[in-house]
Amino acid sequence: MSDISLGSSVAGVPEAVPRQPPALTTGPVAWLRANLFSSWLNTALTLVLAYFIVRWAIGFIDWAFINAIWSVPNSQTQACRALKGSDHPGACWAVITEKHRFILFGTYPYEQHWRPAVVCVLFTALFVVSAMRRFWRWELAIVWAVTLITIGVLMWGGVLGLEYVPQERWGGLPITLILSTFGLAFAFPLAILVALGRRSSMPAIRVLCIAYVELIRGVPLISLLFMASVMFPLFLPEGINIDKLLRAQVAVILFAGAYLAEVVRGGLQALPKGQYEAADALGLSYWHKTGFIILPQALRLVIPPLVNTFIGFFKDTSLVLIIGIFDLLTAGKTSIVEPAWQGFGVEVYIAISLIYFVYCFAMSRYSQNLEAELNRHRVR
Repeated sequence: MSDISLGSSVAGVPEAVPRQPPALTTGPVAWLRANLFSSWLNTALTLVLAYFIVRWAIGFIDWAFINAIWSVPNSQTQACRALKGSDHPGACWAVITEKHRFILFGTYPYEQHWRPAVVCVLFTALFVVSAMRRFWRWELAIVWAVTLITIGVLMWGGVLGLEYVPQERWGGLPITLILSTFGLAFAFPLAILVALGRRSSMPAIRVLCIAYVELIRGVPLISLLFMASVMFPLFLPEGINIDKLLRAQVAVILFAGAYLAEVVRGGLQALPKGQYEAADALGLSYWHKTGFIILPQALRLVIPPLVNTFIGFFKDTSLVLIIGIFDLLTAGKTSIVEPAWQGFGVEVYIAISLIYFVYCFAMSRYSQNLEAELNRHRVR
């Protein structure tokens, strides 16, 4: 007779029946007990906060949806003002219905709004394609070049039968996307070069990179924008004038490059010294060692702070309002200057914040997924 009988015993020892852990020790219930109801004090605080959160949520739903006004005839806002002063106030989303084109596209010619709308779609599609790892090939650079040329043609016009629109008429979301995209696209390679320069063995390059980083990081972005808008034209020869948007773009690139350089340098310093020694032992040149071994690992280590910096600079583009450039936030502020719509800024700022949230949240989630994927490949 075999020692194993029907899989129920081995050498006369009964097989252990697998058991599931108690339901209260794992899963959401266990998390709630450990974090929100671990003691009488935590339980009381949780219940009190839950009460206020529920009350706020109910009030917000009443204000934003149930009692809201979604449209008014011919900008007649009397109904919105009457509702605002009533016992059950509600949001006046009619300001978004009436002013959404100005908020999104600024003073761009009304009949040409399809052009900046296509530009926003192209930017978003470019971000989505660039985020997919299967498209990380040299052809992606061609896609970027063609897309950016198309964006320039659409915004400026003057060719292919398109009406010419000067940069002074640009505004809204396209300006925000242009400043952030070009700013980060050019600042990132600049940051890598500066970070490598700070660790260079050549004193002149190291001192120059340190001076650049410390000087730029020592002043706020507003001061750089003022310098680019007011001071820089004073040093140009008579008759030469550089566009204000281009000057602001250069200021954003220099500012972002200094901050990103410190993030990249942190990744280079966090990399174990053995990686450098192993690359040197293989006889690799400096650029082969840096490009194939050092930088990929260093950048993987600093994905979270890199994306945090990207998100911060995407929102910091709103500071260009101080030099008269109509970005998304500035267009939203200007849309409620009209007396008929004064007093309804909350609705406008909520709408603008949702647009910022969509882009920033997408960047945040993508960085988390990319970091997890790279960590899985490293474990394998």
